[in-house]
Amino acid sequence: MIKIVIFSICFFVFGQYYAQNKVYTKYDTLFGSNTVYRDWWNVLHYDITVTPNFKTKSIRGIQKLTFSVIEERENYEMQIDLQEPLLIDSIFFENKKVSKWRTSKYMYFISFDKLLKGSINALLIYYHGKPREATNPPWDGGWVWKKDSLGNPWMSVACQGDGASIWYPCKDLQSEEPDNGAMLSIIVPDTLYGIGNGKLKNITKFNDGSTQYTWEVINTINSYDIVPYIGKYTCLKDSVVGLKGTLYTDYWVLNYHVNKAKQHLKSNVVKTIACLENWFGPYPFYNDTYKIVESPYLGMEHQSNIAYGNKYINGYLGSDLSGTGWGLKWDFIVVHESAHEWFGNSITAKDVADNWIHEGFASYAEVLFTECGYGKLAGDSYCQGVRRGILNDVPVIGTYDLRQEGSGDMYNKGSQVIHMIRQLINNDETFRLLLNKLSEKFYHKTVSTQEFEEFLIAETKLNLKPIFDQYLRTTKVPILEYKFKGKNLMYRYTNCNADFTMPVKISAGQTYEVVPTTKWQTLLVKKAFKSIELDKNMYVRLQRAR
Repeated sequence: MIKIVIFSICFFVFGQYYAQNKVYTKYDTLFGSNTVYRDWWNVLHYDITVTPNFKTKSIRGIQKLTFSVIEERENYEMQIDLQEPLLIDSIFFENKKVSKWRTSKYMYFISFDKLLKGSINALLIYYHGKPREATNPPWDGGWVWKKDSLGNPWMSVACQGDGASIWYPCKDLQSEEPDNGAMLSIIVPDTLYGIGNGKLKNITKFNDGSTQYTWEVINTINSYDIVPYIGKYTCLKDSVVGLKGTLYTDYWVLNYHVNKAKQHLKSNVVKTIACLENWFGPYPFYNDTYKIVESPYLGMEHQSNIAYGNKYINGYLGSDLSGTGWGLKWDFIVVHESAHEWFGNSITAKDVADNWIHEGFASYAEVLFTECGYGKLAGDSYCQGVRRGILNDVPVIGTYDLRQEGSGDMYNKGSQVIHMIRQLINNDETFRLLLNKLSEKFYHKTVSTQEFEEFLIAETKLNLKPIFDQYLRTTKVPILEYKFKGKNLMYRYTNCNADFTMPVKISAGQTYEVVPTTKWQTLLVKKAFKSIELDKNMYVRLQRAR
């Protein structure tokens, strides 16, 4: 996902606004953690049917939720999330209408009699209402009701930050993904097309002039990735030959953008898939295909169903977020959102507090793509350029179990952390193989920052813990302070944690690799200099001591 904040000097950055001074309630805990209402059951499959009404801005829906019982309980009570103003009309279990359920705000609690551990069951949930409307998608959540430039209805949903329960009933917990995938059926007037995730399985025409489009994802999927698009679309069918064979790459575009989209998307997608497969390993969803769908908002990483609204131009709506010029040579949305297929969709943070895993790696994909096309120095330059968007307002890692993300710095600061680890490894092929192994190790899994750290430390044999603690858990940017006493160059870290000891390269007549600590150290150089230089690839500030 992407987020813009405009500074007085016109800098752009991404990320969710951090809700400072928020007073947390029991609903935050119920919504953000795996409570007793959630931990005894596992989602196996979502089967959603939705009928939107463009005129009334309302929807009707049916959710068939298949689940398994993983823990025995004396009293079974299940939490289903559906955000106001949507309402559940009725619930059926084993073909019988459920009578024992209660509501509390936007949560529904269903009581069951004895259930067998290991049993597979299904709920049928009927719901309706006027879902929250997104006023500035994708940066705020809700249903999107717009018209294209010819006045045709154009609809979709943006729901990552607010959760999928903003439009359908589900277990709205990021660590919970349906093991067996999902089905999405979209019923629309026969003048429009409904597009969902994965492959189109069936088209059913009804006598009332409506048509149902049914799509299927067979892989596990984030609940917020399941999204419909509705409009006057044309499908441009294409494919690329990737590491696992033929990958189908369809582009669903508004009818009058066909000519513009053909060459722009094809050229950008072919290069993007080739570059990212080289660095991250095979595309994670070959059997669900790869799709880009023109959307009524800028972009989102919906699995096998990427939202695209970048107007078929390079850059980020024609601008370069790095200020270096390199970001104008490729389509930002294609690269960033495609990278989320690996990090965010295949590898998913268990808690939104750790969403830097999604955004840091997707942002670093921008660096890698620049390097793929224009060389390593260009990639380095882009990486250094996007630092100007870092706020250092609050920590990158948010608050666990409360559905609270950290700073928007998770994008560019997260990218810096990955780039610095690359410098410490000091071997690009080793680094590339590490990223490939990372994709393989956590393929289609949910992970925590701790699991990520432990894996990287074990694989690299480097002391990375102080780096993660410094850059992800504090807002302080380390300062390399230095001074000369004759030919003795003295240096130390300040504005950092006590155990921060990241190696860096400095230049004072020649290049030296040093391992500063918070205590003064001395290096004998050829002569005293007015200043020294610091490796620009390391996110450390340089300051001469007074």
